[in-house]
Amino acid sequence: MPRQNISLNSVWLYKDNFKEEYINSFYDDSDFITVNLPHANKEVPYNYFDEKSYQFVSCYRKKFTVGMENKDKLLFIDFEGVMTYARVFCNGLYVGEHKGGYTPFSVDITSCVNFEEENVIAVMVDSTEREDIPPFGYVIDYLTFGGIYREVSLRIVDKVHISNVFAKTLRVLKEEKKVLAEVYINNTSKAHGGFKLNAYLSEGERVLAEKQELFSLRYGINCKFEIQLDCIKEAKLWDIDSPNLYDFKVSIECCSGYDDSFAVRIGFREAIVTEGGFYLNGRRLKIRGLNRHQSYPYVGYAMPARAQRNDADILKYDLNLNTVRTSHYPQSRHFLDRCDEIGLLVFEEIPGWQHIGNEEWKAVACENVREMIKRDWNHPSIFLWGVRINESGDNHDFYTKTNAIAHELDDTRQTGGVRCIERSELLEDVYTMNDFIHRGEEIVLRDQKHVTGLDKHVPYMVTEFNGHIYPTKRFDNEERLIEQALRHFRVNNKAALENNISGAIGWCAFDYNTHFDFGSGDRICYHGVMDMFRIHKFVAFMYKSQVSPDKEVILEPLTLWSRGERNIGMIVPQVICTNCEAVELYVEGKLLGKYYPDKENFAGLEYPPVFIHEIPGDWGVSWGEAEFKGYINGKEVISKKFCRNPVPKLITAEADDLTLSSGDMDATRIVYKIVDKAGNILPYINEPVEFEISGPGEIIGPKITAFIGGCIAVWIRTMGEKGDIKLKARSSRLEAEELTFMVI
Repeated sequence: MPRQNISLNSVWLYKDNFKEEYINSFYDDSDFITVNLPHANKEVPYNYFDEKSYQFVSCYRKKFTVGMENKDKLLFIDFEGVMTYARVFCNGLYVGEHKGGYTPFSVDITSCVNFEEENVIAVMVDSTEREDIPPFGYVIDYLTFGGIYREVSLRIVDKVHISNVFAKTLRVLKEEKKVLAEVYINNTSKAHGGFKLNAYLSEGERVLAEKQELFSLRYGINCKFEIQLDCIKEAKLWDIDSPNLYDFKVSIECCSGYDDSFAVRIGFREAIVTEGGFYLNGRRLKIRGLNRHQSYPYVGYAMPARAQRNDADILKYDLNLNTVRTSHYPQSRHFLDRCDEIGLLVFEEIPGWQHIGNEEWKAVACENVREMIKRDWNHPSIFLWGVRINESGDNHDFYTKTNAIAHELDDTRQTGGVRCIERSELLEDVYTMNDFIHRGEEIVLRDQKHVTGLDKHVPYMVTEFNGHIYPTKRFDNEERLIEQALRHFRVNNKAALENNISGAIGWCAFDYNTHFDFGSGDRICYHGVMDMFRIHKFVAFMYKSQVSPDKEVILEPLTLWSRGERNIGMIVPQVICTNCEAVELYVEGKLLGKYYPDKENFAGLEYPPVFIHEIPGDWGVSWGEAEFKGYINGKEVISKKFCRNPVPKLITAEADDLTLSSGDMDATRIVYKIVDKAGNILPYINEPVEFEISGPGEIIGPKITAFIGGCIAVWIRTMGEKGDIKLKARSSRLEAEELTFMVI
């Protein structure tokens, strides 16, 4: 019988405290509440809450049955992420524990299972900030929300089975490519002798290469065997514009009757950071990216697959990035899967923030390196392993070890270690640096040799910039919003012009909740190019504009078009984010001029901003309607209007998805905006909004909230049933169109 992976995400019983008697399978848990996974141990307000509110020890219980046909099998419970420390019991017996909230772990329940009877898994979840577990031990600038916040499954396999596969792609730039697979086999039986190992590379139903080879079975855990597919001629390269993926499957057949198979998805690509820049498949590519925290309003980390995947889509298709850094920890496999599918490069790093703990703490960090790489080594999107605690000081012995672990497990990728101090010891392959030198003045990025203290260029990449240097709320004044955008323009331009800088990854994609030690005092860091609801600030249009107009034409003037918003009543300079060749400005139908991208000051960018430095009219004169028109090849291709007298016209509603899945939890986002007759957000409306939902779904967070800067988003999640979900939203003076979501 093939292996079984059975979802255990539905109908858990939860209690916000823990007592030893909770582990007993016969304990009366009638006062526990029913929850589904992913689950936050406590939902929190959007801002101004005490982070201690989720830092407690809780208990989860799950009841399940296993058929007698599995009596001779091995049974494991696989946890994808539990924050922060977990002790697991099966039918009252201890079966395992795990330290660390960002990497997966498994527990063997084979000896504890009662077949054809009810079994009970009990999990003690310690979500406090324990000093023996990274990233804790000092302060950290992000929150680590508690609970079983990723998925859980029951895995049933033979006593001889495959535990993992690392399919290395070799000779990828040659006509005939290769795959060298490291196959890890567990044998806890008395079986011995020969076994057949089969390997297949396929694209859909079409097999591109296959091989069978005989090996001698060994007793033990994670016994490594290698099998290689040669002469692969039809495989195409994985690239950011053509992310070709292939299925690689291995199977074993033993003389003792055991069999198993294991499938992974791979891509053929060569990605390397050199002293002369970053090269993908031999082609120089300038890295342009942002850092991502995996947190969401109200539920923190506990979002299902669709929401995780949609974040990757936002970064790739809305912000037109080619790279993301998973700051500061390994993130959801669903997010990484989507990065593979859409061609978004990933720099993934271990958990941590500045602090290095004692030897026990370091041992957990080293295990984080192993767990991260073993989980994610088949993702073609990942090109760099982060094996250093973010922004920490040098520690020769510790980082020599983490670097060695990474190279031993994966000799196909480089390592990096993000630092913020100059002249830090370079033990990794790539010098990755958080460069916050640009504060609006002339200096935009540091000289590489000055940073490293070396007399030669080395592989080098900027991994953070801007962020806390210029935090900006989406509802800040126009001048601040524009300056945030210009700082991102300047850094990306400078990075593009420097051949020895592989690129720059800005801080950061989305605003995020943080400890009281940081941010604006309300538990939010407003460092994002989008807010926590994934709604644009002006700076987002800087990234959005860096795309060929063949894909999407962009014209986004960074203005509210009002006479008194800026200091001294100024309305210039007007800054336009666009990929058009020219922009015309009309006021009250009169052409004021034609303007062109500033290629002189932004020569490194393919699509520089357009500046308008003079607009006729004095303070106190009658205000007029404006229209910006974009031109390509002399033809008008896009326009954007602004009202002379903006008033609320309607509430728009835009959903990321209208079709959801029943079964395991699914979720999607809906963005509501109060707009004027030209379709522009009215950013200083903050009136209440009430949501009403019916059908097999529920709203994440409060049903009554307020527009923030003229707009708000809400996520809805399914409840395991099929049917139609209907969602309404109304303010004191407007009502949005009702949306219907099909749950199939």
